[in-house]
Amino acid sequence: MKIPTLLIAILMPAMVFAQKHIPLPHGMVYGQKPDTIAMMPANKLEEFMGKKTRISTTIEGKIIKVTKEKGGWFDVDAGGGKIMAAHFKNYNVILPAQLAGRTVIMEGVAEKMFIADDLQHLAGDTVSGKKQHKVKTDPKRAVTFEVKGLMVDK
Repeated sequence: MKIPTLLIAILMPAMVFAQKHIPLPHGMVYGQKPDTIAMMPANKLEEFMGKKTRISTTIEGKIIKVTKEKGGWFDVDAGGGKIMAAHFKNYNVILPAQLAGRTVIMEGVAEKMFIADDLQHLAGDTVSGKKQHKVKTDPKRAVTFEVKGLMVDK
């Protein structure tokens, strides 16, 4: 009686840890279901924005990695070596790390980031004659995206 119990105790953890993750199905939705009528690729977003600082839109892009599962923080390939940081507006969304490498459709608000000199100019606080310090921003992350809804595409 002790041998079968011991054998089960040894084999049970091996079976539990040997299970593979179930792949995410096509069409799985996180948050609200995105509207796919006026969808554009993520690599065209910055060009489409032009001089606008914020727009509401639907984009399609490939997730590079999920940086934080709780709250849905992730990076999207924006084309040309650029990376777009994205996160969910609703913090209660939990994204699985398995989304890395998948193509998704996202609806939300895109916003351009500014450097300190731009903000000083807008506020009227520019000072001539003094050396101005620039805040270093990563040029690869020029646009951020606040997601309302995401759907797994491919």
